This record gives sequence, structure tokens and C-alpha cells, in this order.
Amino acid sequence: MIVLNDDHNTFEHVAQTLARVIPGVSIDQGHRLADRIHSSGRAIVWSGPREPAELYWQQLEGAGLTMAPLERQ
Repeated sequence: MIVLNDDHNTFEHVAQTLARVIPGVSIDQGHRLADRIHSSGRAIVWSGPREPAELYWQQLEGAGLTMAPLERQ
């Protein structure tokens, strides 16, 4: 699951949202992922089975994050 950089989300919002939505992601890890998204334009924030990926994708998009389409596997 890939989050894309955008011009409307703050670094803090991205970090907090990732920590809140994705199991096992701490706020510190959320900040590291947000930094990677900002500096690289995108980051893989989670990978795993499709069913939970769809749920996390919907929650992140619903919180305003810019999401790349889920890839078929």
C-alpha cells in the first residue's frame, strides 16, 4: 500500500494517521514514513493480504491521505 506526497496534508497529520490506522506503526515510525513520503514522493506504508489492505487503504484515504491504487496480486 503506497501513500503519495501531496500539497494539502501536513507532515504531522500523515504521521498521526499512519500510526492510528496501521497496526504496529508507532508515532515515531509514522514520522519516518511521512519523511520518506515527503522526500521521495511516495512510500510503501504496509504490505500484506488484500482484505486488510483494502480496509487500511479506505481508512487512510478517508482521513485525506493521497493513496496510490491498490495493486492486484
